[in-house]
Amino acid sequence: MLNWLRRPKYGTVERREMPAGIWDKCPRCRNLIYRKELERNLMVCPKCGYHHRLSAVERLEITLDQQAFQEYDASLTSTDPLGFEGYGAKLAEAREKTGQAEAVITGDGTIDGRRTVVAALDFHFMGGSMGSAVGEKITRATERAVESRLPLVIFSASGGARMQEGVLSLMQLAKTSAAIGRLHEAGLPYLSVMCDPTTGGVTASFAFLGDIILAEPGALIGFAGRRVIEQTIRRKLPDDFQTAEFCLQRGLIDMVVSRAEMRATLARLLAFFGAPRVAPAPEEPAPAAQP
Repeated sequence: MLNWLRRPKYGTVERREMPAGIWDKCPRCRNLIYRKELERNLMVCPKCGYHHRLSAVERLEITLDQQAFQEYDASLTSTDPLGFEGYGAKLAEAREKTGQAEAVITGDGTIDGRRTVVAALDFHFMGGSMGSAVGEKITRATERAVESRLPLVIFSASGGARMQEGVLSLMQLAKTSAAIGRLHEAGLPYLSVMCDPTTGGVTASFAFLGDIILAEPGALIGFAGRRVIEQTIRRKLPDDFQTAEFCLQRGLIDMVVSRAEMRATLARLLAFFGAPRVAPAPEEPAPAAQP
């Protein structure tokens, strides 16, 4: 008898689905943000300043001068040396998801006209894990910096060594560190930028070897996980433990730089270290008007 109370007053109400990709929810403040507004703000929440994770391609696009990037070793990829169950499928899935062959992109380009070798890890590709191909690409990029007498900039975003490659992955810690050592011996600068997250074997190798170490606000930086450390030392850790700000206060890094200021900061550092300046290409003259 009471069903009439539940009828819509103005006829049938149909629920309209919101098209996907228009809004994003900030994981920190939980506010909904218009996707285009978020993109215009370099994927930084305009309400609380949370820095959303970027892909390697997005990172290079907002950092390098336009049309100034020459990629290295684009086809270099990991295989499955140990026959680890399911690893081949995970690699294929990561390549399909990101459109990239591996978890790092390397090459050279310019930042405000200053030429540099650059590498960017991609957390979306198997957590930015460092397998044999990632370590090899980082090493080759570093060696090219030495050969070309150029500075090196690396954006790290990684969960650490890639367990599916076992000891072959762990070997990359020593290999990349040795390559950075040769860069230092050559008197060339290395700027290390830690993004969210930078953990495990990457922090234990090249990420913490920079002449200047920068980090984005709020980035997770550490080796072992918080719970592992708390269980080991049997103590409660501070709420801000392993954040970029925590590391800065204790002298582990040199600067915390917002994404909006990162490009300009890197340009100033490259200028300070004497990175070669590339003259802009001359504009082609406009064709003469036909009589």
